[in-house]
Parts: sequence; structure tokens; C-alpha cells
Amino acid sequence: MRHFYSLLFLFLFIAFGFSLHAQQAPSAKPVYMIVHGAWGGSWAYRKVDSLMTERGCIVYRPALTGQGEKVHLASLQVGLNTHINDVVNQILYEYLHDVILIGHSYRGMVVTGVADSVPGRIRKLIYLDAFVPDNGESLMSIRGIPGESVNLIAPNGFVVPSWVQAGKLPPKDVPHPVKTWTDTLILRSAFRQKIPTTYIVTVEKGKKPENDDFASQAERARKKEWPVLQLEADHNPQWSAPDALVEILMQVGSKR
Repeated sequence: MRHFYSLLFLFLFIAFGFSLHAQQAPSAKPVYMIVHGAWGGSWAYRKVDSLMTERGCIVYRPALTGQGEKVHLASLQVGLNTHINDVVNQILYEYLHDVILIGHSYRGMVVTGVADSVPGRIRKLIYLDAFVPDNGESLMSIRGIPGESVNLIAPNGFVVPSWVQAGKLPPKDVPHPVKTWTDTLILRSAFRQKIPTTYIVTVEKGKKPENDDFASQAERARKKEWPVLQLEADHNPQWSAPDALVEILMQVGSKR
């Protein structure tokens, strides 16, 4: 019996060693994490994921609570910190390091909070036509929308995507919890400021960059002395210009 337990202990020790080695072994491939925009879901970046994977990248597409395939978890309690924790926990539980973190549109709020929470896990930050918040701001305050307008925007606590036809089957955009827009972002880590950050503004063909809906956010990025790149596409380049989007993401991600 003693021999049996000795062998069992040895087996468990070796198994634990292999597990720990697997956890600690860094990936030779670049690791990208793409956080989708409001109303959307991880499904929106399926083609971009495929294109980047074919080119040797590892891509994660976290699904945020109440959105996409997690729409069944939608509630009035889902706020900005919920979405920040969704991403932080995937980074921690997947044991990811040197992550090139991308936030699209509203998710600029989210990736800012993620980088503040786990700065040591993030190699680069990319804001893709996204909001650039400072400490103490909410998406509503950045947009200059008064608090009393919330009941008009989201009478039931959710901002409903009017462009989605009734009865449309998944995948589709779904109502977005307005609490994520009204919550204030609190930043605590000074290390976030040391993460190399790039802003990509998408401008539709024939449209002047200064007239773009996110021109003010690109200007915020310039004031922070971040590189600002321009991509010819509408606000959803994952659909309107997936190949060009992949090219620019890999270009930014490859720079040291």
C-alpha cells in the first residue's frame, strides 16, 4: 500500500510539474484579444479572427455579459465593471501574457479599465474607432449627454438597436445595458500609462476625417501623444474592410 501511495504521489508531482510548465510557457505567436463594440458580440469578429489565425496569430474574442451568446445573462445590474471583469478574468484564467488588447467603439471604456486592472499582462493597447476615457468619466459624460436623458435613451434600462428587424435570428445585435454607459470609470494604476498605445480611426471613403463621428476621440489620442492611424472603412471595419483591418492590426502589433 505504501508503494502505491508513493507512486501516486510521484505521478501527481510530475503531472503538476507539466501543468505548471504549460501555464508558464510563453507563446511564440502574437496574442490578440479583440473586445467587440456595443450591441454586438464576439461573433462579429469571426472573420477577422480567421484571417489573423491563418497568419499565425492567437486570437481571443471575449463575449461580454448580456451581449452576443451571453444575451441570456442580460440584466439591469450589468455595468461597466461587469464588462471589465469579463475581459480581465479571461486574461487571468487563460493565463495570458503580452496581450495586444483591442477595444472597438464603446469597448474603449472597457479596455482602459482592463489595462488599469492587469497592466502587467498587456503588451499593447489599440483603440479601434473607440472612446478614450480619462479617470472619472463615463461614456455619457464623454458624449456630453445629460443624465436626465437616460430615460429617453433607455426607458427600460437597455439601449435597443433600432436597425435590427423583429424576429431576426442570431447572430444579431442585441439591446445594450445602459448602466455600462452611465457608470464612471475609476482608474487606479499608473502602470497603464506605460503601455504602448495606438489609436485607429475609421473614416468612410469620401468623408473628411474631421467630420468623422470619432474625430474627437482621435484628437484625445493625439493629445496623449499616441500614434493615430487612419483606416478607410465605416465604423464596423470587421465587416466593411476585414482584410485591411487585419493588416493594420498586425502592423501595429508587430512593432516593438
